[in-house]
Amino acid sequence: MATPLPHTPDLPLTHLRLERHDDGVAVLTLDQPERRNAMSTEMTASWQAALAHLEGDDGLRAVLVTGAGSAFCSGGDTTWLASEPDASVDDLRTRMMGFYRAWLGVRRLEVPVVAAINGPAIGAGLALALACDVRVAAPGARMGVPFTALGLHPGMGTTHLLPDVVGHAAARDLLLTGRLVADDEALRLGLVTQVLDDGDFAASALALVRGIAATAPVAARLTKLALARGGHSDLEAALQWEGLAQPVTLATADLAEGLAAARERRRPRFTGR
Repeated sequence: MATPLPHTPDLPLTHLRLERHDDGVAVLTLDQPERRNAMSTEMTASWQAALAHLEGDDGLRAVLVTGAGSAFCSGGDTTWLASEPDASVDDLRTRMMGFYRAWLGVRRLEVPVVAAINGPAIGAGLALALACDVRVAAPGARMGVPFTALGLHPGMGTTHLLPDVVGHAAARDLLLTGRLVADDEALRLGLVTQVLDDGDFAASALALVRGIAATAPVAARLTKLALARGGHSDLEAALQWEGLAQPVTLATADLAEGLAAARERRRPRFTGR
């Protein structure tokens, strides 16, 4: 059976594409390849609009974030910094906080989000990937947070997000040296969980997200919530949460479907109920 073509929601997006697939997957593509998908003002506004649309999508099960062309994202468009030499610290802080919150809004999505790092992910671009639940990379992808090399303090949550993903020692290394790492080192550090090296990165990343979307939606959402902010503070907190969340899933029709599918050796057809 042919896979239905994705459709594009009727949203006025600039430098960003949103495709919605019938299996519950949405694909967000940063789309300014001539500027290596730098986060322009227009792209930022479009990102916010797309997230608001997805938050209201009851059939959404998983999201894929990637970049058009040869880069994932080269980071924030900082040309405005040089164009406003007289801006006060308070003005700059207000603008930066709005930028941070706009892009990190992806963490509000209750469904799993996968970053498919198809090429360089630099600075705020890597922060966007870190804000996603899972990161996979294409062969040759390079990533890093070279803020200090530009004379900038790290931003967009990298001093929290990066240690949470790779640990404090590796985060100190990457943030203080500003060096970039290649795909193999990123894999060793845990910056990405897989390097998809089978000749068609986009198709492999989409297949991975479709696999996530095919899991039971209630269980997936509760699991994502359990793992938020680095997971539970201790074992007892985890047990208390799981003692409530697991019975919620035991009461769903999806559990019966999952057990039946296992007995019948077929793929389950979960409905989110």
